[in-house]
Amino acid sequence: MESVKQVTVETTVQAPVEKVWEYWTEPTHITKWNSASDDWHTPVAENDLRPGGKFHSRMEAKDGSFGFDFGGVYDEVKLHEVIAYTLGDGRKVTITFKGQENETQVIETFDAETTNPVEMQQQGWQAILDNFKKYAEQS
Repeated sequence: MESVKQVTVETTVQAPVEKVWEYWTEPTHITKWNSASDDWHTPVAENDLRPGGKFHSRMEAKDGSFGFDFGGVYDEVKLHEVIAYTLGDGRKVTITFKGQENETQVIETFDAETTNPVEMQQQGWQAILDNFKKYAEQS
């Protein structure tokens, strides 16, 4: 079996870890930042943030031409530190939060899927992370 390639994206948000954590995990915020470009949005987000808890978000093109569900189950949740989950297709994702005063580094590592080129996946996840940074800093 082919070994899974892991991809890492990261950003530094100019905000304390408590705020960054809240914006990352609260559905009311998730619906506002969870897209890779302006022509996409996340109309629905549900989040049961605990080990064994499930999360689900619906990502759609704003013109209604395309959409998909994104979801999984949490494996580990350490307040203000780590969130790890397994996606519906079995891939693993880990997000690490490193807060230092008014700055928080967010590092996301995920198992690449085999359908799209790794570079494309990395760009897509980085774009969403950049959007999160922008939202968290401006709100």
